[in-house]
Amino acid sequence: MQSLKVKDIMVPTSEYTTVSEDSSLYQAIKILGNAQAEFNQAKNKHRAILVLDSEDRVVGKLSQIDVLRGLEPGYRDVQPSAEIKHWALSKETITNMMKDLQLWQRPLKDICKKSGRIYVRDIMYTPAEGEYVSQQASLDEAIHQLVIGHHQSLLVVEDNNVTGILRLTDVFNSIIQIINECEL
Repeated sequence: MQSLKVKDIMVPTSEYTTVSEDSSLYQAIKILGNAQAEFNQAKNKHRAILVLDSEDRVVGKLSQIDVLRGLEPGYRDVQPSAEIKHWALSKETITNMMKDLQLWQRPLKDICKKSGRIYVRDIMYTPAEGEYVSQQASLDEAIHQLVIGHHQSLLVVEDNNVTGILRLTDVFNSIIQIINECEL
């Protein structure tokens, strides 16, 4: 079997849903919802959308968790360290955090108005250096990067331009296919 490259299994940016960083959260939610409803059922649905700047360059991602976090402005004050992200917090701790930080005091009240006043650029996730991978990289390299970084996806680049997204789910499906082709 020939070695797979990232470019062999990435989703090109032309096939991925995008939104402008100047869009409102309301617009982004509608776009993501439509993308999930219309996306080819033979593939996995989009769980995020790529964010474009005014020159149509990818500058970030907006995931489902970013949307939920963006709907409660109080989460801007909750920036857990890398260590805390992997801890299992007790139900009591989570409840106390919610009360102490006054999160979700008016659950989903005026959600439409609220989402229209929040902009994608203010809540999008800007990937760090370790979340980019060359489209010429081997699948082995990409898997290592995904596992070590605990990433759900990597932005794929060629000549400093984002050309696609490598999703963990697509990598996993490739592994399944490779295993299914094996004979023990």
